[in-house]
Amino acid sequence: MEIRFLTADDAREWWRLRAESLNGDPEAFSASAEDPDSLGLEDVKNRLSSGGEDLFIVGGFDDGRLQGMAGFHREQGRKLRHKGRVWGVYVTPKRRGEGIGRKMLEKVLERGAGIEGVEQILLSVATTQTAAVSLYRSLGFESFGCEPGALKIGDRFLDEEYMVLRITRPDRQ
Repeated sequence: MEIRFLTADDAREWWRLRAESLNGDPEAFSASAEDPDSLGLEDVKNRLSSGGEDLFIVGGFDDGRLQGMAGFHREQGRKLRHKGRVWGVYVTPKRRGEGIGRKMLEKVLERGAGIEGVEQILLSVATTQTAAVSLYRSLGFESFGCEPGALKIGDRFLDEEYMVLRITRPDRQ
């Protein structure tokens, strides 16, 4: 398994895995497979090639096929730039339990925490995603709230847990 940052050349493979994730695990994402895509393939290529340190995606590849993904973006507003967000974490069902998610997230967190000025990394996760919640906690994330009924799939409401990882730096202790 190769864990690495995605480039514009990976856009089509990311697009494929994104469709798989939205169709196969709808409780894990606020986006829906039924929503019209606001980003085209060229938009994805552009973002992957120009995101710099503030926007990136890590992928887990096996034989050239993307088996997992985890994204990061830094908030852009002057009052928000101390925060980064993890988004779009997914591992294809056949490869779950192999540590791919942990390896990708460790790479995301290492790079995200290394960005000058980032002091906390946030994420949200549906409370039904118990394996993901457990993984996030094991990486140091702490819960700071829960939004009841954050997602609605058909007639079913799902709560979403909000988590934070505070970045400690030697100069701030």
